[in-house]
Amino acid sequence: MNTSSVFVPDQCVGIVGLGLVGSALAKRLKTAGYQCIGFDVRFEAMEVFEAAGFKACASVNSMLHQTNTLVLAVFDTSGVLAVVEQIQEHRKNQTRPSVITLIDCSTGDPIRLAELAHQLSAESIQFIEAPLSGSSVQIENGQATLLLGGDAQHIESLRPVLNALAKSQVRVGGAGMAAKAKLATNLVLGLNRAALAEGMVFAQTLGIQPETFLQLVLNTPARSEAAVVKGDMMVKEQFEPQSRIRQHLKDVQLMLDMADLSSQNLPLSQVHAQLMRNAISQGDGEMDNAAIIRQIRREKTHSPNKK
Repeated sequence: MNTSSVFVPDQCVGIVGLGLVGSALAKRLKTAGYQCIGFDVRFEAMEVFEAAGFKACASVNSMLHQTNTLVLAVFDTSGVLAVVEQIQEHRKNQTRPSVITLIDCSTGDPIRLAELAHQLSAESIQFIEAPLSGSSVQIENGQATLLLGGDAQHIESLRPVLNALAKSQVRVGGAGMAAKAKLATNLVLGLNRAALAEGMVFAQTLGIQPETFLQLVLNTPARSEAAVVKGDMMVKEQFEPQSRIRQHLKDVQLMLDMADLSSQNLPLSQVHAQLMRNAISQGDGEMDNAAIIRQIRREKTHSPNKK
């Protein structure tokens, strides 16, 4: 794999995590005039990244020789911490390490991220939370919203890069707050999606075909962004992933864990989580989260005993 580069650091941004979101963000940055280098623990993901016209690096350390700005699109907070450990190892023998900026676009643990941001502030590492509300397709098309958490001055200094990632942005507070905002909005989004799927299955049992039901939803107060984005996928049963069931289950489990800390019950999210666990056990975890309709169709009630 070619790791040589003539990139100018100010014009180059590194992407760590080259899945659906990371690849979409790389395309956004390229469109805005930035050069992107990438790294992923999965070799096949780096091959796809290179096939799309980008340059892949052999490690996080090699990226830091070419840029001081990294966008993290890893699976969870453990992935973020793993990247930070590599950065810290890289800087051990540097007498005057340069400032590094991490833009964390993952959906993570608010408590751990707030602690991490506080720790890194003393190490010349700027940490900005920037989870995105929207699917990978919406991210690539510039239709997603960045939820920003962190120091206001650090965020402002990175405005050109952030503007490249997404046009719509909302700063919700200090470190940890963006993760909280992402979890709360994802809760509503996920339940909207599950409700649409359940409604479509119910309508079909009543003799209303899925395509007809979708048009009813889109033309009544039942309309939602979930119906606009995921409805046609459910009707056509085409579930090429824009975001995956297993990934949303990770988010919902975080919601339940955070709520439990406040002794708050989330009854609908508990049911939703179990539905996704069942879907994953049936082999649907890598499908788009619109495929939750498949699991709802599988879950049959027991017929009442005839007297």
